[in-house]
Amino acid sequence: MSLFSSSTQTVPDTGGVPGHVAIIMDGNGRWAKKRFLPRIAGHKSGVETVRTVIKACIERGVDYLTLFAFSSENWRRPPEEVMFLMGLFRRALEEEVTKIHANGIRLRVIGDLSRFEPKIVELIRRSEALTADNTRLTLTIAANYGGRWDILQAVERMLAAHPEKRENFQEGDFAPHLAMAYAPEPDLFIRTGGEQRISNFLLWQLAYTEFYFTDKLWPEFDAAVLDEAIASYRGRERRFGRTSEQLHVEREPKSISEPKPTAQAPEFSVHNQDA
Repeated sequence: MSLFSSSTQTVPDTGGVPGHVAIIMDGNGRWAKKRFLPRIAGHKSGVETVRTVIKACIERGVDYLTLFAFSSENWRRPPEEVMFLMGLFRRALEEEVTKIHANGIRLRVIGDLSRFEPKIVELIRRSEALTADNTRLTLTIAANYGGRWDILQAVERMLAAHPEKRENFQEGDFAPHLAMAYAPEPDLFIRTGGEQRISNFLLWQLAYTEFYFTDKLWPEFDAAVLDEAIASYRGRERRFGRTSEQLHVEREPKSISEPKPTAQAPEFSVHNQDA
């Protein structure tokens, strides 16, 4: 069984602050182009934004943060850019995960790892093991990830474990095999850069997620913009199929004006999903 219920099966608990925030970090390349800089300069600047957002999420009481770093379609980019991004990812795993660990953050990486060089896969497994017992924030990096891939691999894993389910299976049989079965469904999905699509990201998990789009390019995204997204989220009526009249307050919302103690800014470098 999955650790968390599905929003299509039961009504999840909700609060004033989203427990799980998922972000497509779009706009690094365009940010650099506006400044007559190479695209890699945008990716480097985006790293600082990642640190800022991790820190801000901890302070505001977010428990899960999922960042779309590299999609299964991003291999179509120019080879030199892909090579740079793979190098950036490797250096982050080599140099910065100990700082994430020191901040009490658990790191998970989801996606098809078969296309990564063995050294990167080894570093991913080592980093996940090192941070496995941390509970302050679960940081998930989606790398070579696609929502359709996730659904297909979940079906394959379910049938490998339970061949008898081929003819008749339910959502509860399938969901535990999804890449993010260890986390609740996202409460808030944010995309920067002005685009308004989900680009094959968490197709199953976003069924009842609230969407927030901003024109800010990823290097421009900061704690203030995160607060704007959370304020928008707090104004939504999350009915999950019910009527407004059926809604009732189940708990007092968290306050974003009373942050948790400030954490040391984790220095974990990832690039973005810039289109």
